[in-house]
Amino acid sequence: MGSYKYLLKNIGLLTLGSFTTKLLSFFLVPLYTNVLTTTEYGTYDLFNTTISVLIPILTFNIQEATLRFALDKKQNKEAIVSVSVKYTVISIVLVAGGLAINSLFQINDIIGKFSVVFLLMFITQVISGIVTMYIRGIDKIADLSFSSVIASIVTISCNILFLVVFKWGLIGYFVANFIGPFIQCIYLIVKNRILKYFRWHSYKIEEKEMLNYSKPLIANSIAWWINNVSDRYVIVFFCGLAENGIYSVAGKIPSILNVFQSIFNSAWTLSAVKDYDPEDKSGFFSNTYKAYNCMMTIVCSGIILFNKVLAHFLYSKDFYIAWKYVPWLTIAILFGALSGYIGGFFSAVKDSKIFAISTIVGAIINVILNLVFTPIYGAMGAAVATAVCYFVVWIYRLIQSKKYIKLRINIIRDLLSYILLVVMSIIIIYGNEIKMYIYSGSLFLLIIIFYARDIKSCMYRILKR
Repeated sequence: MGSYKYLLKNIGLLTLGSFTTKLLSFFLVPLYTNVLTTTEYGTYDLFNTTISVLIPILTFNIQEATLRFALDKKQNKEAIVSVSVKYTVISIVLVAGGLAINSLFQINDIIGKFSVVFLLMFITQVISGIVTMYIRGIDKIADLSFSSVIASIVTISCNILFLVVFKWGLIGYFVANFIGPFIQCIYLIVKNRILKYFRWHSYKIEEKEMLNYSKPLIANSIAWWINNVSDRYVIVFFCGLAENGIYSVAGKIPSILNVFQSIFNSAWTLSAVKDYDPEDKSGFFSNTYKAYNCMMTIVCSGIILFNKVLAHFLYSKDFYIAWKYVPWLTIAILFGALSGYIGGFFSAVKDSKIFAISTIVGAIINVILNLVFTPIYGAMGAAVATAVCYFVVWIYRLIQSKKYIKLRINIIRDLLSYILLVVMSIIIIYGNEIKMYIYSGSLFLLIIIFYARDIKSCMYRILKR
């Protein structure tokens, strides 16, 4: 199968699952903002972000090794599954022990109150990470997409049932959001008979190889966590849980762009490993980067332009003010997406150290800027800090990628476009209502003109194939 055809096939299949999930969840935002208070939403977000950093630490980030080693067809499936299950079980035992200690000594009242749902959320997310990574690695993308649709339907149905019908409030929101992914895991495990590969036997050689790959990525995951969610803790400290709830909801509009990047990057990792060519003789990697950057930049500018319109539709009551943070968070996702694309090259050559170094550099800058900006500018300072740190990660990875790939891209044009995005953001946030749309609309058109050639080339390739 050709490089473009393989990539487009996987994008199509992942779109079926991911886009359905994200789109339906996107339209449920008005329900959440009507039923839950800003403090309740902030509490859920804080739990979710805490779990997201515990998983890579307690599992030694084994899910990343699960994906990469499953992509190698010659690898022993029994070893991959057995090692992955081993570290999954260890992490669950550690979290259960930590929650028991917390309940016994009453260290944290909020975690103690929701300790059961916290444990269930952790179990679901850690198992989901391992299972979905393995399924991607063995190239069962169709199964993954179909299961994602099932999970989204169950999750959304449970949200409506628990929040609207039963009126369970925050507990209902917690429960609804781990039932769907849990059912997805059960389906994938049974459908692909994953447990038949599990053995109690110790695979010392394979375990060592997987850990050598995954351990550097622990630092990478922690640094990404800092980049993604450390601002939430800073906001809680300086501004309170309610403000964190508003800031968390602000991420729902940028999630439109996140849908595209998550789908593409999931498919791209498979293609980068399968078709890796350091000289890029066919131009596949350069052409794909240009098309991806073009699409992401234009969608980003469109979201910024229509930000307030979307906010009127999605954000209710006290949440409406969240629109102010959207432009910077959207720009952050753009650079995060481009960083993820370049990361595919590092996965192909199994250089996990560059992942860690680049993300740590961004995380340090993020923390410093958060601590400086948030006390002065509130959540707006945190949003700007996030955008800056993602830009730094992208620049660092782009420079480092020259060791492994020859990308032929128009960097001057791209940087000018990114500057226009920043100008658009400032105009949208601080400009006059009428002039705001005139000036921002003009910049939006200018960005499209910048990428006219890439748009034409991309459409020609798609239609031709």
